[in-house]
Amino acid sequence: MKTAALATTLFLLGTGASLAGAPVPEGSQTPPPSGRPSAALDDTKCESVWKMAAPSGDTLDKEKAVPFVVNFQMVDTDNNGSISQAEFKTGCAKGGYRKPTPQQLRT
Repeated sequence: MKTAALATTLFLLGTGASLAGAPVPEGSQTPPPSGRPSAALDDTKCESVWKMAAPSGDTLDKEKAVPFVVNFQMVDTDNNGSISQAEFKTGCAKGGYRKPTPQQLRT
């Protein structure tokens, strides 16, 4: 009886340790970007959002992107502080956009 109890205890301790996984070295994982991606937009919806966000068709700076872009750093791949139409289109496939509310469009 004592052997069975000891075996069960050792089994449970061993299982718990194996489920815990190996420790991850500090700094080996990059944190996820802030802002959760949404559903990817097809080309038609992407073009529609681009026209609302950047009516001039040039670029979209961070300030004007707030109502449209979930995560600016994820979309601004060249890190120049603005989003080009090509970056915007790439971001559409990744799900980096949302449809703004009418109130957001007015501000």
